[in-house]
Amino acid sequence: MSIYADLILDHYQHPRNNTLLTPGVSKSVDVNNPLCGDKLHMEIIEKDGVMQEIGFTGEGCAISIASASMLSEYAKGKSKAELLDLNAQDVVGLLGIDLTPNRMKCALLGWEALIKLLNN
Repeated sequence: MSIYADLILDHYQHPRNNTLLTPGVSKSVDVNNPLCGDKLHMEIIEKDGVMQEIGFTGEGCAISIASASMLSEYAKGKSKAELLDLNAQDVVGLLGIDLTPNRMKCALLGWEALIKLLNN
């Protein structure tokens, strides 16, 4: 197994920030991938345009959970502007593997949630 596959498996089995946040949540959103059934609920605490906390819960394949976990680690402490500058390739780059078109939606589900939160 490659180091990237090991990292994905670790984030899937032990997702970071896989929790509901305490009171003080700035925003929350639910997203899903109807093609495969992946579902995520994401919450953020934002203060002065900076991501203070981010949490998510959900169910899905290894790619969607690992991607949400990696993205949640990346997002903490970043400004709203920095996070809005992220693109799909940046997010897929966190995974470090090539994805088929069908798996791309799985990998980008957390990013979809984050963008919705930041734009609301």
